[in-house]
Amino acid sequence: MSISEIAAAAKSASIRLAAVDTDTKNNALSQIAAAIRQNADKITAANKKDLSAAEKNNLAAPLLKRLKFDRVKIDQVIAGIESLIKLPDPVGKALSGTELDTDLELYKVSCPIGVIGVVFESRPDALVQISTLCLKSGNSVLLKGGSEAANTNRILAEMIAAASESAGLPAGWIQLLETRQDVAEMLALEEHIDLIIPRGSNDFVRYIMSNTNIPVLGHADGICHVYVDGDVDLEMAVNVTVDSKCQYVAVCNAAETLLVDAKIAETFLPKIKAVLEQKSVELRGCKKTASIIEVKPATEEDWSTEYLDYILSIKIVESLDTAIDHINRYGSGHTDSIVTKNKSKAERFMALVDSGNVFWNCSTRFSDGYRYNLGAEVGISTNKIHARGPVGLEGLLIYKWQLSGTGQIVANYSGPNAKKFTHRKIEN
Repeated sequence: MSISEIAAAAKSASIRLAAVDTDTKNNALSQIAAAIRQNADKITAANKKDLSAAEKNNLAAPLLKRLKFDRVKIDQVIAGIESLIKLPDPVGKALSGTELDTDLELYKVSCPIGVIGVVFESRPDALVQISTLCLKSGNSVLLKGGSEAANTNRILAEMIAAASESAGLPAGWIQLLETRQDVAEMLALEEHIDLIIPRGSNDFVRYIMSNTNIPVLGHADGICHVYVDGDVDLEMAVNVTVDSKCQYVAVCNAAETLLVDAKIAETFLPKIKAVLEQKSVELRGCKKTASIIEVKPATEEDWSTEYLDYILSIKIVESLDTAIDHINRYGSGHTDSIVTKNKSKAERFMALVDSGNVFWNCSTRFSDGYRYNLGAEVGISTNKIHARGPVGLEGLLIYKWQLSGTGQIVANYSGPNAKKFTHRKIEN
């Protein structure tokens, strides 16, 4: 089939999928989890082919880590599906109700967006997370993963389609695209596709936004910060910083810049340097940082760079407001954390930092749909409309207005003898 035909099939399936009941969707998710578990050997074999080819093509180590889909990651995606099954069905919920007049009731009701096109990095686990979230939220999905994961993505998409269709879902709700040309053609199909979610670099996201009339939701770089305030528990600050940077470096919610209050820099920096060096983190610092610990000189570019590697830029700042200004200038609106004992400072930081996720005394790595109990995520949004932060089930929904009457007509509510609306809130 052509991309246009694939998208048309997904559109047709989305109409029927929107009305599928909760039990059928949850059963389909259970069948998908079972299929992945039963075919783990086939999946890992396909992934080994992808890994071998990627290594021959000298794919960077952080990207190889994302590409790997072993038994541990298989167990993780199955756990994610099981968690998703337990979440309430978000479709068809009355978000609000208003009586316009006696027996004339208006409801704002949640509903699926329709057809979602997702272009994502070489992470096979992302394919499972995205597709199952779309299933639970009643959306059809067109998936284009990184070419490095072609074999793994293909076998996963085939299993998910087969398992879900056998459970009663409409054929065509999940479709796999495999080439860049497929993506280019998809961007022109606004009559069939309702939303595009790109995951990748700033340049890639900008390219998508500039080459389609379809609404785009997504994030570009994950330039995340940890700010260590002068009023701080030093041990906590070390632990939060190390976890934010090192727990998994090749992801968008890993910290890339450490901001340190000048008041505690001479005490804190040697402590954090000793721990980070044990984990082979390369440190780049401003001139003030370099006067306290040995670091490579940081350039202006470092403050706006997503390393996705064992590299951390460090800057000493004179105040909380200086830290906030730095984050709002150089950050990507993704995730930023303050470590402090001072509640008023934390509240100011959380109010003024213009990011989708703002934390106090905890690691930036918590910025994740699964950890938020959103049923994993299709991506992180740094947009300021519709959905922000980890985009889980709620971010894949929109709403419709449903009005139920008994023959009322607008003419009766117009003119000098117009009936008056009651406009009474209906409690759920």
